[in-house]
Amino acid sequence: MRPRFEYGDEVRLIRNVRNDGTFPGTEVGQLLMKRGAVGCVYDVGTYLQDQLIYKVHFLGENKTVGCREEELIPAADPWVQNRFEFRDKVKTRCALKFEGELIAQAGDRGEIENVLRDEEIEGGIHYNLYINGHTIMIPEMALEPAEPEESDNEHTH
Repeated sequence: MRPRFEYGDEVRLIRNVRNDGTFPGTEVGQLLMKRGAVGCVYDVGTYLQDQLIYKVHFLGENKTVGCREEELIPAADPWVQNRFEFRDKVKTRCALKFEGELIAQAGDRGEIENVLRDEEIEGGIHYNLYINGHTIMIPEMALEPAEPEESDNEHTH
C-alpha cells in the first residue's frame, strides 16, 4: 500500500468530513471540514492495516483532521463547488423518466443521496437523487433548492 500523497503535499477535500468519534472535543457526526477545503499533508498512517489515513492541517481553519485517501485530490486539480449536499431537499426543474416511465414531474421534491464528481461525466457535478421511490443520477442543472415544507403542527380552533 503506497500513499498517493506525501508530507508537504497540498490537498483538497472532495467530501465533507464529520467526526466519526475519533476527533476529541466534538460530537459524533459534527462537521469538521467542508468539501473544497485545502490543507497540507503532514503525516501518513494506516487504520486497520488496510486504509491510509492522512493527517491534513487546514491552515485557514487552524485544524488538523484525519482524511482517507479517497476523500482527497491534489489542491492544484480543477475544482467546481457543488450546490447540494447529502440529505439536502431539492426539487426537479423538469419531468424525469426512467426506462420510458415518468417517475417525477417538474417541481417534485426529492433528497440527495450522494454527490458524484467525475470529470468524465458530461456536464460536471451529478447527484444520486431519491425521488418518488426511485434513485436516479441527475445533473446539478436539473435541480433547485426545495423550500422548507409547511409545519404539520398547525392546529385548527
